[in-house]
Parts: sequence; C-alpha cells; structure tokens
Amino acid sequence: MKTIKYIISLIAIIVISTSCVQEKHLKTMTFKVNMRGIDNVTNVGVRGQFTTPSWKTTYYLKDDDNDSIYEGTITREAAQSGFAFKFVNQDSVYELQDQKNRFLKLQYKPEHIVYEATFNNPDHKQTSL
Repeated sequence: MKTIKYIISLIAIIVISTSCVQEKHLKTMTFKVNMRGIDNVTNVGVRGQFTTPSWKTTYYLKDDDNDSIYEGTITREAAQSGFAFKFVNQDSVYELQDQKNRFLKLQYKPEHIVYEATFNNPDHKQTSL
C-alpha cells in the first residue's frame, strides 16, 4: 500500500511541476532612442532585466547614420509578460532619474517588437512586427 501511495504522489508531483512551467518564446527587441538635445552623448545603451547579469551590463546602441537616434536589436528567449529597463548614456547615466523604469510588454508567443523613445522622456511607441 505504501508503494502505491508513493507512486501516485510521485506522478502527481511530476504532472504539477511540468504543467506550471511557461513555454519560452523567441523575442526580438529593437530599441531606438532619440538623443537629440542631450549633452555629452557617448556609450548609449539599454540596461534592464534582459541583460546578463540583470541591470549590470549595458547593451550598446549605435547611430550608424548620424541622425542622433541610437538603435540596436536584442534577441532572447523569454516566458515573462515583459521586461523593465532604462536607457543609459555615458555607460552609467540612467535616464528618468527617480521615475519608474520603462516596461517592454510581451505576449506569450514569438515576436519582434520595436520600442521607440526619446531619452529622459517617458513617452514611447511600441509596435509589433
């Protein structure tokens, strides 16, 4: 009798633990930040929950066409509903001091998102491609 209870308990644990795990999906996130009007623009990037280690590494953005809009794309597998992040300048100057982090909303499916904003302005545009 103990063996049957043990087996049933083991099966229940396996079923419960495997059914609670969210499936990860590939997320392609393109960030665009307008740096016009900002002094001393160098080493522009993003930091947040999606960098490794979280919030400690800067993912650098580039301005290849010299229009003061820095861009970059990050690809990650994720199962969460979104990522908190901020843009940084000079590799350590966070935007929106003493304000909420930005939040990139995700869906539970593979997707490509474009997030466009202006440095130090909480307004943004997020589109899915």
